[in-house]
Amino acid sequence: MDIQKYFPDLTPLQIEQFSVLERLYPQWNEKINVISRADIEHLFVRHILHSLSIAKFNLIESSENILDVGTGGGFPGIPLAVMYPEKKFTLIDSIGKKITVASSIAQAAGLKNVTAKQIKSNMLNERFDTITSRAVTAFPNFLKQTKNNLEKNEKSKIVYLKGGDFEDEISAVKSKYKIYNITEIFDDEFFETKKIIVYTPFINTVK
Repeated sequence: MDIQKYFPDLTPLQIEQFSVLERLYPQWNEKINVISRADIEHLFVRHILHSLSIAKFNLIESSENILDVGTGGGFPGIPLAVMYPEKKFTLIDSIGKKITVASSIAQAAGLKNVTAKQIKSNMLNERFDTITSRAVTAFPNFLKQTKNNLEKNEKSKIVYLKGGDFEDEISAVKSKYKIYNITEIFDDEFFETKKIIVYTPFINTVK
């Protein structure tokens, strides 16, 4: 793991926590399959580093409370929680065994800023500064599912990791989004088609 190549200012504690993630995810995956067999061999690049692209672009710097929807085994929420120990992360998924993995790994890594819940976003009666996710559905569908989970202020945003060609589905979103190309910050070929959609619905609408 060469995480310091991309994040040279990590504390010794953060470096140790990332090492814990790399050690425990393969162990948990043997018991509960939350990462594909092919991907577990590329855990650092395809899951940890992919999640941290959000941090590299500084996309949640202004956030206090972050909701990670469809977190699976804890991505992107857990790597981001390591990176931002001062922020509060709520990780949700409808599948209990995935939340078991996410919760157990967060606890083992000593992440006191993570809460993991088995629940769907439309059943969660809370609002957050930022919502993150890794392509759990088409982007317009995701907006509908999470519309009541976002605080109504100009800083609120949805940060959505997405791969492949999504021009058609994003065309349904009229405006107020920006697309970041992950290849601008990470040079691994895995990121060639990987992007981040940042949607800010309340800019210029909230007084």
